[in-house]
Order: sequence, then C-alpha cells, then structure tokens
Amino acid sequence: MERVTDTTPIRLIIADDDPLVRQSLELLLAQASDGRIDVVATCADGQETIAAAEQKNPDVILMDMAMPHLDGIEATLRIKSANPDVRILILTSLSPRNAVERAVEKGADGFISKADDIRDMVRHITEVHAGRPQFSPSSQQQLLADMRATRLNSREDEARRLLDSLPERERETVIHAAKGLSNQEIALQMCISERTVKAHLMSACDKLGMNRVMLARLVERAGL
Repeated sequence: MERVTDTTPIRLIIADDDPLVRQSLELLLAQASDGRIDVVATCADGQETIAAAEQKNPDVILMDMAMPHLDGIEATLRIKSANPDVRILILTSLSPRNAVERAVEKGADGFISKADDIRDMVRHITEVHAGRPQFSPSSQQQLLADMRATRLNSREDEARRLLDSLPERERETVIHAAKGLSNQEIALQMCISERTVKAHLMSACDKLGMNRVMLARLVERAGL
C-alpha cells in the first residue's frame, strides 16, 4: 500500500460501537488535524471494520476493543493478516488484564485512551502512520504488568510440569518435604517407612537433577 506524502491526508477508519463516539471523533479529528486526516469510513463492529478495510484501503484504523459480533482485537488480527501495512490503534476507555499484550500479539501498532485530548489523538495517528508505535503511559504500564504475569505463569507451569513428571508417591513425598516436614513426619503422613521416604527423595533428586533445597524451591514456584 502506498504511503501518503506530506500533502496527502491520512486515510482513517473509525471503529466503535457507540454512534456518538464515532460522530464526535469524525468531527473533532477533521477540525483538529487541519485537513491532515480524512475519515473514509466509520464502523459499528468488527465485521464492518474488516469489510471497510478491504474496500477503503485505509492508512490507519482507530479500533475500539469491545465491539459486538467481533471484538477489536480479533478484527485487528484478520485485517493485519490481509494487509500488514495498515496501522491499527486500539482505542479504549478500559484496559482489562492482558488486553494490551493480546492486542500487540494480534498486530496492533498502539493502544491509546478515549480520554486523550483530541490534539494528542491527532499526534498518535500521525506518528503511527509514520511507523512509530503509540502507547499511552497507562497502556505501557499495563503491558509491562501483563508480561511479568505471563513470565510468572510460565515459570509456574514449568515447575508443575517437572513435578508431574515424577511418580505419584515421589511427588507427594517431595511436596511434604518442601513444607518442612521431617522424614519421620512424612513417613507417618504417608504410612511408609523413613527408608522409603529417603529413597523417594533421592530418586526425585536424581531424576530432576536437583538437591533437596532446590526441590523445595520448585514446589514453591509451582504454587503447591
């Protein structure tokens, strides 16, 4: 898709299920951009936006996240799959957990707030059209928080996978040991001998390549 020159307006689609938001943005952006932005279509849901993107060849799409029939994040994926050159800014008043991360994964080029000043919105549209991703401060913070949570969840899943690879009785013994129980207490709890407790722990250490302290940390990381 050809990029506009300095004198050619940015072709923009506004996608939002609220007609008042669509009308207000269309009017305000036209006034605030001094002719630099041309709203070529407004859409009420994700399906309409996909169709308009095919027909109108936009440079930038302002995409509401929560829309009927097809949400903005899924619509972003489909539009980007068909036309990777179009820039998509997710426009929302809310930032649910993982929303920013999901939007970026689907191909969004930015995440801005409906509460932004209209002049800031013009700047975001202009900058993203030039190839510079645009994220509001709150969305940047949300993205970092989501990424940290994803890493923590991945570590927990990996720890659980390692523990689940052990035979059931060895796994149970390791969990009891991680809780601080002595070999004698574990033996009483599991109705086995202390010798068997030691054998289970040694076997688990050998299989996972860990010592007893490392096993305890593994159980803690798994959230057990």
